[in-house]
Amino acid sequence: MNAVPDPHATLLARLSRVLPEAEITLAAPLIERIGALKREHGAAVVAHNYQVPLVSAAAADFTGDSLAMAQFALASPARTIVVCGVRFMAETVKLLCPDKRVLLAASEAGCSLAESISAEAVRAIRECCPDVPAIAYVNTSAAVKAEVDICCTSANALRVVRSLAVPRVIMLPDQHLAGFVARETGVEVIAWGGQCEVHTRFKAADIRSYRAATGATVLAHPECPEEVQAEADFVGSTGAMAAFLRERRPPRAMLLTECAMADNIALDCPQITFLRPCNLCRHMKATTLERLAHALETLTETIEIAPALAERARAPIARRLAVG
Repeated sequence: MNAVPDPHATLLARLSRVLPEAEITLAAPLIERIGALKREHGAAVVAHNYQVPLVSAAAADFTGDSLAMAQFALASPARTIVVCGVRFMAETVKLLCPDKRVLLAASEAGCSLAESISAEAVRAIRECCPDVPAIAYVNTSAAVKAEVDICCTSANALRVVRSLAVPRVIMLPDQHLAGFVARETGVEVIAWGGQCEVHTRFKAADIRSYRAATGATVLAHPECPEEVQAEADFVGSTGAMAAFLRERRPPRAMLLTECAMADNIALDCPQITFLRPCNLCRHMKATTLERLAHALETLTETIEIAPALAERARAPIARRLAVG
């Protein structure tokens, strides 16, 4: 007869590369409680790449970028989806899964980038440029998405712009992603001045000196400023960073993005030494195992979007998915 795996031993084997054994052991009962609540409510948990490993690797059913989380939720048979991320991510899940109950584990978790622009601002830009297609980064509210022609992610922003086959586009809200797209495509990009409070903390001079001292392979998110991107060996989305590292397996790597990203990749790439000149996102860190358990226990942190608004916001996401 095959032995039944010890859940605690499995958890230790999975997480001991990035967390102390005492921390894992202390969290184990709560992780088991979350598992029981998921079974009780027929729920699935999706977590962003920036969540800590105790959430992303121990409690979540799927970890990925914001749109991948929503796509997993859509394909899942679960009728309740709990989002470990920020509000715009939960809204995106709800837009793709209107008939499912969607919960946000940390209901107050916002996003400096998403909050940098409003629907009213988008309408004003479009009035000034009436014949220019408008692209919204997925890091925006449902209200903003409803005002544009198509959405994009950092992973497919270049494909989206090229698919439009036009000389000018409006791209919002991240000015650094817009600059990256303009440089890579040659398309004139009318950008909004938004930026991510995490990625804009990186400084080119610091990265240059740190890289010279360590010989690390540097990967930067396109939300970083242009001069920081210029110091990197690779610029791409969180998913593209993970794919690059799994393929290349450099001995040392430095990720210019949120800190938890390195921990999550380290789980699958133990031979890479990750250097940590990274920055924390206060919004992502609002999600904890305790908050996740509370959301599953009470089923109260629900995301609701008015049907008329949801219909308008869903269309630009569908156009993005059609691009691939």
